[in-house]
Amino acid sequence: MTALLEAGAAPDTVTEDGLPVLCLAIAAYDAAVANALVEGGADPDRKLPDGTTPLVRAVDGGSPEVAEAVLGREPGLRLPEAERERLLALARHWYERGAEHELRGRTGASEPARRARVRDDEYHHVTQVTVGGRTVRAGHGAILTDLEWAWRILTPVDELVARAAAQGDPDHVDWAAARWVLSQRRSKETWLAVTAHRHAPDPAHRRFVVDVLHWYLLCGASRRNSYEKETAELLVAWACDGEEDPVVLAEVLRALSESQHRDAVTVGLAHAGHPDPRVRARVPDL
Repeated sequence: MTALLEAGAAPDTVTEDGLPVLCLAIAAYDAAVANALVEGGADPDRKLPDGTTPLVRAVDGGSPEVAEAVLGREPGLRLPEAERERLLALARHWYERGAEHELRGRTGASEPARRARVRDDEYHHVTQVTVGGRTVRAGHGAILTDLEWAWRILTPVDELVARAAAQGDPDHVDWAAARWVLSQRRSKETWLAVTAHRHAPDPAHRRFVVDVLHWYLLCGASRRNSYEKETAELLVAWACDGEEDPVVLAEVLRALSESQHRDAVTVGLAHAGHPDPRVRARVPDL
């Protein structure tokens, strides 16, 4: 596609069905081709015969990777407020209703849904749902989170934590999107709101907190808002307080190993005899 564009091919070439070729890439979940087309000049906001746009179709499709590719550069400046609100409402509608229910409403199909776990990008997965001959990916929670961040909407921390924990899987696109946004919001208010979930009864909430704190340590910021010291101190206290879930405890130790805390070795040795091998496996790094 890049070679064709460099050779002079029109990025908004219309196919036999009357749609620009960008819509083919969106339907095929080919983020690389979609990105090449948008970077090459294809219009993601072009009005289509059915009243949608390629960007609307990308949001409908439920792939965060494709939606990001089609969103293009500076969408907050490019899109009018009404269109930004439309896209937010669309993503939230899909997320709150659920991909299967929305597909049934649109197709009227009652057949059993076909589901498959697929990679949406290099690292994260999403559930792909097919009903009535139509297929979408159930990544609308991540798309909603990404759009809110693109418009610089500061979504309540509790809502972002809930979106991530609902999946219970750090490799899910919804989890990854919420983690990324919270790791970028380096305010004291955000840090306190995230760490407040350390005592949540649901282990998925606690594991997500650890994951965000880990990213605080991995993705450095300025000294003024790194919270590196506060994060390391919290992780030490967390490990010493006796986290009951071994998966969460192992993640606490993994995150602590990224810090330079003076007590890291002591904390590691204290868990050398832990009954769960996942916890003991983190000790050498400390």
